[in-house]
Amino acid sequence: MKISLIRTYTFPIFRKPSLPFHSTFHKPISFSSSSSSLKPKTAIFLRPPTHSTPLSDLKKWYTWAKTLASSVGSSFLHSDNGPDASLLCRELNWLLEDSVEDHSLIPQLGIQESPQNVNLRVDLDELYCLWKERIEKRKPLQYLVGCEHWRDLVLCVEEGVFIPRPETELMVDMVSDLIEKNEELREGLWVDLGTGSGAIAIGIGRVLGKQGKVIAIDLNPVACSVAALNVQRYGLQDEIEVRRGFWFETLKDVEGKLSGVVSNPPYIPSDHISGLQAEVGEHEPRLALDGGPNGLEDLLHLCNGAASMLKPGGFFAFETNGEKHCKVLVDYLENDPAGRFCNAKIVSDIAGIQRFVTGFRR
Repeated sequence: MKISLIRTYTFPIFRKPSLPFHSTFHKPISFSSSSSSLKPKTAIFLRPPTHSTPLSDLKKWYTWAKTLASSVGSSFLHSDNGPDASLLCRELNWLLEDSVEDHSLIPQLGIQESPQNVNLRVDLDELYCLWKERIEKRKPLQYLVGCEHWRDLVLCVEEGVFIPRPETELMVDMVSDLIEKNEELREGLWVDLGTGSGAIAIGIGRVLGKQGKVIAIDLNPVACSVAALNVQRYGLQDEIEVRRGFWFETLKDVEGKLSGVVSNPPYIPSDHISGLQAEVGEHEPRLALDGGPNGLEDLLHLCNGAASMLKPGGFFAFETNGEKHCKVLVDYLENDPAGRFCNAKIVSDIAGIQRFVTGFRR
């Protein structure tokens, strides 16, 4: 995605690679005493195909929906860098694929008359409502279908939960590269702060395997509920614990013992929120976006907290708003009066933008 110095923060394009995913539940969802017990919504692709409708009626919906998407043209793009008609039509096809049980029937939508019925995972009336919300309210497709494809994962998401971005996938790669050279860090305890859907925690949990443990923390009870569901779907309940709390406050029991701290915290300056793409600024949780007046409030808090929570030699990686934030953080870490950090450096994202700050506890 195109990112400027002060990031033009956009919602991620919904990706549907042909990847395996877990659709069955291995164990009941369990939470720590400090996590949420809200029941997450069920993503469309996980619902049973209990709705039946004539293929001709589904074709009428599809024609209506495609016409509505085409009418957008490039107006969203010119307004706030939103999706154009071609992207919306692709999203429409993804919604259709998630909703229809038998994908072999989809090409028959082009046939004038068909007596066949089609089994759907969502009622046809609901499909009309969902697509109206996409176009008229600019609700992200991920919230409509209830999932996002991230790395080799299919993660459940819903309103109130931050949608994981492609560039954040690199944080898992960084950890993977690190533990290949450092077995002690592989066998330690890691923390994902502001876990949202649990994306980073799950990615790291799969990299660590049975040797390591991860604690995933979020202040948002909806996020904790969804993260716990995603952890359970990938069978990682023994490796990942979800806790609800504010940054390091629920980690007093492991102070000074952490092998790694990672986070994609809020880092958008407060007065930039209103100018974000509608899919982001009007629908994603402000708690996950707003980083204070200059976007650095939470990042600086994380740096200070990491100093007390990490064990000597422990690793940290934080995502930032770009080059300016990275340089401020590296300068802050290198000039720490107590000299608690070493090897602080800037890592670029997949677009070549300076995006992450990493380092070690001395």
